[in-house]
Amino acid sequence: MAAGNRPLSPHLQVYRWQITMALSILHRITGVGLALGLLLLTWWLAAAASGPEYFNTVHAIMGSEIGRVLLFGFTVSLYFHLFNGIRHLIWDAGYGFELDVMRKSGWLVLVISVVMTLLTFLVGYGSA
Repeated sequence: MAAGNRPLSPHLQVYRWQITMALSILHRITGVGLALGLLLLTWWLAAAASGPEYFNTVHAIMGSEIGRVLLFGFTVSLYFHLFNGIRHLIWDAGYGFELDVMRKSGWLVLVISVVMTLLTFLVGYGSA
């Protein structure tokens, strides 16, 4: 087959966006977010082991507005990746492949992720 006659692989612009497509992409993005968030967690733990001066510095950074935004993003990533992973485990067991069930479970993952993130922050900051 000549190089000019080769079929082109479909690109994202060819497909109509669906909830399952968006969640698949978000699952990958949140996986990267979790890896970066674990670096922050490691930094915080290393600071705790280094002594009170360094820990107070890191704690002040993580308690700032940008630190709280990063913590919120990490928490959203954690819950989304968890619940979407459970959804994938259910698929691995052979259930939930009907189109309406796939759409509903996708929206359920989004809703539960947001609710759990908000509950986590309400409980965390409500007790302070």
